[in-house]
Amino acid sequence: MKLTNSLKNKIKSIIATVAVITATLTTTAYADIAGSKIATGTVKLVADATSWLLVIAPSVSVLLIIYYLIRKGMSDEMEHKKWNSRIVVTIVSCIGAVVASVLINVLVSYYK
Repeated sequence: MKLTNSLKNKIKSIIATVAVITATLTTTAYADIAGSKIATGTVKLVADATSWLLVIAPSVSVLLIIYYLIRKGMSDEMEHKKWNSRIVVTIVSCIGAVVASVLINVLVSYYK
């Protein structure tokens, strides 16, 4: 089926009109959402949660490492490897939590 020039022009104008309407609605919706209390409150909530995570993750990790070292000191030689691996996992988890928190803080700072 061949399209005539007039039909092609009508299709192009319909596509252009839909594109303009979509762009207008998207821009209006984004402006309404970005300025709303829900959006600004969510950004502040995420920023506060990640800042608390920067304090809580190392604190809990230090307490766990102390506990694991005490348990390692009371255990026999067979269990030393298990406690060492738990200490390493705790350190890696702490580093991961801090890095994730910093990345989230950086991303959220762009929305302020």
